[in-house]
Amino acid sequence: MLKAVPTQSISELTFDTLNIRYDESYRTLTFAMDPGTIPCFSPQLLKDINCFQTWTSDYLKSTESKTDIDFLIFGSDVPGIFNLGGDLKFFVDMITTGDRQTLQKYAELSIDVLYANFINLNTNVHTISLVTGTALGAGFEAALSSDYIIAEAGSVFKFPEVVFNMFPGMGAYSFLSRRISPALVERMIINAEGYTAEQLYEMGVVDVVADPGEGELALRSFIKRLNKSNITRRSVLKMRNRIMPLEKQELLDIAHDWVDAAFSLSDRDISAMSRLVRAQTKMMSQQETQEKPTDLPMQSHG
Repeated sequence: MLKAVPTQSISELTFDTLNIRYDESYRTLTFAMDPGTIPCFSPQLLKDINCFQTWTSDYLKSTESKTDIDFLIFGSDVPGIFNLGGDLKFFVDMITTGDRQTLQKYAELSIDVLYANFINLNTNVHTISLVTGTALGAGFEAALSSDYIIAEAGSVFKFPEVVFNMFPGMGAYSFLSRRISPALVERMIINAEGYTAEQLYEMGVVDVVADPGEGELALRSFIKRLNKSNITRRSVLKMRNRIMPLEKQELLDIAHDWVDAAFSLSDRDISAMSRLVRAQTKMMSQQETQEKPTDLPMQSHG
């Protein structure tokens, strides 16, 4: 049963867009996204994750740390949605007002957050993404930044940026090409095709497919297997990182290209973003009133 971390300092951690849970039995610390109106990577969500990561890293490295944390779990508390990607309304506002600097800071903070997860906060923890719903754009990229991905059956992953003439610029190519061929990565980006958890498992992208609603159970089972082969799995991850190293500067360079592209979009492309924002707002309003939406509008981060 998930419960508060048995130390006053961690149990008092509160964020506007994150829920923090500690499971003493499995030594997991979960940060579950709960960003509000539209479940996307808003500036506030990025700030909260960055703050949580900094605190957790310092805590794990401190000599006063008395809590055992072996696994950091990247999850979501939004029913049926992991994350819909970047904050398109924010993007439109920044582009139309010509505020390149603020959008650049957003992109750089995105890289800070995903790369910190990718390098395990420079600690000995394993990182696991627990996907219990749709992961689009940066939501997909966020899942890919972990050592392992556990996804419930039927979860959909997609890079829909091409719909408004953009590309996923916060780690998609770099993270995904470490798991599958670059040619296939490019096909996924250019064609904007959706993939289920089952399909990505067959491709080698997802590590475990859980039954619907059984993500937490599958996570615990997976952790038990990890603990039984801890030396082997840590060694495999170290070999992967040695053979396919990833420097933060690579991600930053691509993110800078993404900002340049954003300020080259046509009025038609920007209008497409705005339409998606309206569609998502309507969809989430329906969900809050327990009306089942017919289609999930696409959201992306880039």
